[in-house]
Amino acid sequence: MILLFLGSWRSTLIIAISIPLSVMSSLIALSALGQTINIMTLGGLALAVGILVDDATVAIEAISHHRDMGKPLMDAIIDASSQIALPTLVSTLSICIVFVPMFLLTGVARYLFVPLAEAVVFAMLASYFLSRTLIPTLAMYLLRGERATTDTHGRWEVLRRFQQRFERGFERFHGHYQAVLSAAIASPRRVALGFAVVCGISLLLVPVLGRDFFPTSDTGEIRLHMRVRTGTRIEQTARVVDLVEQRIRTVIPPSTLGGILDNIGLPVSGINITYDSSLPVGSADADILVTLKPGHGPTAAYVETLREQLNRDFPGVTFAFLPADIISQTLDFGLPSPIDVQIVGKDQVANRQIADQLLASFRHVQGLVDPRIQQPGDAPSININVDRTKAIQAGFQQRVIAQNLLIALSGSSQTSPNFWLNPINGVSYPLATEAPQYTIDSLQSLGNIPLTNGNQQGVAGKGATVPILASLSTLSRGSQDAVVSHYNVQPVIDVFAGVQGRDLGAVAADVETLVAQARAHLPPGSSLVVRGEVQTMQSSFQGLLLGLAFAVLLVYALMVVNFQSWLDPLVIISGLPGAISGMAGVLFVTRTTISVPALTGAIMCIGIATANSILVVSFARDRINEGATPLQAAFDAGSTRFRPVLMTALAMLIGMLPMALGLGDGGEQNAPLGRAVIGGLLFGTVATLVFVPVVFAAVHAWLRRRAGQTLQALPNPTPSTP
Repeated sequence: MILLFLGSWRSTLIIAISIPLSVMSSLIALSALGQTINIMTLGGLALAVGILVDDATVAIEAISHHRDMGKPLMDAIIDASSQIALPTLVSTLSICIVFVPMFLLTGVARYLFVPLAEAVVFAMLASYFLSRTLIPTLAMYLLRGERATTDTHGRWEVLRRFQQRFERGFERFHGHYQAVLSAAIASPRRVALGFAVVCGISLLLVPVLGRDFFPTSDTGEIRLHMRVRTGTRIEQTARVVDLVEQRIRTVIPPSTLGGILDNIGLPVSGINITYDSSLPVGSADADILVTLKPGHGPTAAYVETLREQLNRDFPGVTFAFLPADIISQTLDFGLPSPIDVQIVGKDQVANRQIADQLLASFRHVQGLVDPRIQQPGDAPSININVDRTKAIQAGFQQRVIAQNLLIALSGSSQTSPNFWLNPINGVSYPLATEAPQYTIDSLQSLGNIPLTNGNQQGVAGKGATVPILASLSTLSRGSQDAVVSHYNVQPVIDVFAGVQGRDLGAVAADVETLVAQARAHLPPGSSLVVRGEVQTMQSSFQGLLLGLAFAVLLVYALMVVNFQSWLDPLVIISGLPGAISGMAGVLFVTRTTISVPALTGAIMCIGIATANSILVVSFARDRINEGATPLQAAFDAGSTRFRPVLMTALAMLIGMLPMALGLGDGGEQNAPLGRAVIGGLLFGTVATLVFVPVVFAAVHAWLRRRAGQTLQALPNPTPSTP
């Protein structure tokens, strides 16, 4: 594209050399800070490629413009470099400043997006340095004999004719643009009204776009957590898992299914429980990991089908599909679902009633799937109610009876450690007594456990009958909590839920409404808190928007210092609503929700639009200082900067196209970023080339009228002819 616009392989080579050098400089800086090459830093470098073309293209185009004025090469390089040095510095710093919000993020989002921002900022600073040093040097040596060389060889004749046709077509397009710009400058009120209407209509699309923290990535894996009735023995759970696995094989064809791995019950150590994001609580839990072969269909379609069929075919089993890609697991911060509603408080009975009511109401929320209570309260239990009067009469205390029961069921190694030293080998062996498990198979056999109080003779003397558990207590069946969870010391009950077919922000809004209704019925001392990815998303969005507003103020202050004016910076940022409306339109057309990558693209677009507007306004101010009228200065600025602005915008669009398509594994993660940049550039470039000159002309014409100076009308140009 650059070769097509410039028509010079030498100029294209100069620009092409600067890109890898800037990328390498950014990588060196990232390495010095301890960063690695990953999907976020690579995404930042891909985002920066289009801007890297910007600095080099502006420098080469400025040199070419001065050479067209008849200046020698050396003078053209010096004059062009001095002319664009300050505007490009301000534009580069503006792009870097708009990435300040990334550094204001907290939590896991900071670790994800700060490397992306660093990659862009370092590449931009390196690009500016090279555009002021290396590019003028290369231009001096490579462009020296370019115009003296006239290559008329037959093998290049086709390319030369194609270039000439392109130049004629571009000049006609440029002439039409000049006519449109002249008419727009002559009717500023109509242009402003039309611009406001278009931006207003586009911005009305923002509420219907939806919000997600981060796009999900199709990694070809399905993580399924299932829980049968609480208290089920592990061998019975394994039987149900086999039936579920058979059902999965009927849904996913053998040509697509890579493998199925089952993990049943609790892990063998506390460390494994800590690092298990599915949060199993007993032998009734199982995790099923399904991997798909390369070239598989959409994983989300299989998940949706399995969710419907498994819940229909296994009514007594709770199923939950957990995030499979590493980024979603990271964003959930160890939780098994993006939505976690916690009921915090000591009154567990009343809190469980609130949890049951929330669970029932969650089932009616559109897009909310897999609602479940993490702490089941129906674990089978056997309650032993000791008759203290009989126990005292028999010489037993409550503690002694409980210790007898513990030794019989779990062994004496926990209460009375005992060892036997083998005199032959000198090795000590632990000794433990325990009732055989196969003999404790009913309440009656449990009640027949004999009781002793540590006295060898018994409480009634030698030969007295040893009492059994049933003679001093009453045994009954009941239920209890299978697990007790705490958050910041306080006991909690978690209600987890996932999202399908709807954006996380809309589902979270409905959940917040139900939670607000449930808060009115909370017992004293209890509270309701929404945690998980929803909480992180809301804090990240708030940090980005506040940081973006702060960045815009910083950019405005920078431009005020540079232009020594309060109005010209306002003229520059007047085109930003066009870029924002363009992003909203493209996201709406592509059915892409607002997410942190999309907001990152919005930040990038604001920086690029500001940088291009700075070049236009800077040139217009120079023309006013040379004695031109505001209308003529605005027209000349738009006409002269038309080619470089269009080139840099197209370079950015082409650079973002592969990212916007979301091709390759994990491409869905940065696709919203590319789409937002493309949408913002499409509309932002039009605003920079049309609306910004109109506002500049209107503002400076008003200033001159206020000062009592007369204005000259702008002649109506005709389209240029080659």
